[in-house]
Amino acid sequence: MEVALIGYTSDPELAIATAARVSSSSTTAPELLRKLTRDQVDSLIKQLISRGHLSPFEHASFTFAISGISRVTSHQLVRHRLASYTQQSQRYVSLKKLNYVIPATISVNPEIESKYHEAVRNAHQLYLNMLDADIPAEDARYVLPQAMETNLVMTMNARELMHACSLRLCLKAQWEIVQLFQAIKGEVERVAPRIGAELKPKCYQLGYCDEAESCGIFPTKEEIEVKVR
Repeated sequence: MEVALIGYTSDPELAIATAARVSSSSTTAPELLRKLTRDQVDSLIKQLISRGHLSPFEHASFTFAISGISRVTSHQLVRHRLASYTQQSQRYVSLKKLNYVIPATISVNPEIESKYHEAVRNAHQLYLNMLDADIPAEDARYVLPQAMETNLVMTMNARELMHACSLRLCLKAQWEIVQLFQAIKGEVERVAPRIGAELKPKCYQLGYCDEAESCGIFPTKEEIEVKVR
C-alpha cells in the first residue's frame, strides 16, 4: 500500500480560520488572510473544534494518490460519499500482472495460505484465458477476486476527513482500511499538523467507546454507566 498527498488547499489551516472569521467580521477574506497570525489561526481552529462548528473545515481539501489496496478496502472507502474518487477501471485496464493483498490472518496458516494463493492464481489464469478468447475485459473481470490490488485518486475536505478517520481509525475497523487512514493521517500531518492532530477515532471526542465491545482505549458507555451506578 502506498499513499501520497498530491494536492491540497494552499495553507489549509489559514483557509479554515479565514472562512470562520469572515462569518463574524466586517473585514474581507483577503484582508484576513494578510492579518491573521499563526497563533490566531491555531486558536480559531481549536475553538471551532471544541464548539463543533465544523463547516469552515469544508474549505480545505486534500487529494491523495492511493495504490496497492484491495478491492475489499476500496469498496469500503467509496462509502464515504462526501468525496471524489477516480479509480483504475477493470473495464479498460487489462490486469495481466497478478497483484493481490494477503491478510495476515491467512499468512500465519501455511496450509490455508497455500490454498489462498492457488485460488487467486487459478482465478487470474481463467481471467487471462478469457482475454485470450476475445472475451472483453469488462466481462472477464467477473472472475477476479476482491483481493486484487487497485489504484485510485481521492479528494476529501478536512471535515469529511475528520469524520472518516473517526470511523476508520477505530481499531474495530478492518485492518487494511485502518492502515490506509493511518497513512492518510500521516500525509495530512506533514502539511497541516493542527488538522492532522484531529484525525483520530471518535472515542477520543466522545470519551467512551460506542461499540458493543471496547478495544481497551476507552471503556464502553455501558461500562461507564455501570461504574457510576
